[in-house]
Amino acid sequence: MATPKQKPSRARTHRRKAKFYSAIKVNVVKCPSCGEPKLPHRVCLNCGQYGGKQVLEIGE
Repeated sequence: MATPKQKPSRARTHRRKAKFYSAIKVNVVKCPSCGEPKLPHRVCLNCGQYGGKQVLEIGE
């Protein structure tokens, strides 16, 4: 079995691993009822609606 002749440099190792540590892009959509930004397929934390129905009681 082949063995490496030299140890990979720190820069080479970090460059290879950088794609795993990069920030994850999150898709953000506007809530149809109040217009606040929210994550898709989740209850709006501002108004408490999901799919056009009131699911959470938000005390205002």
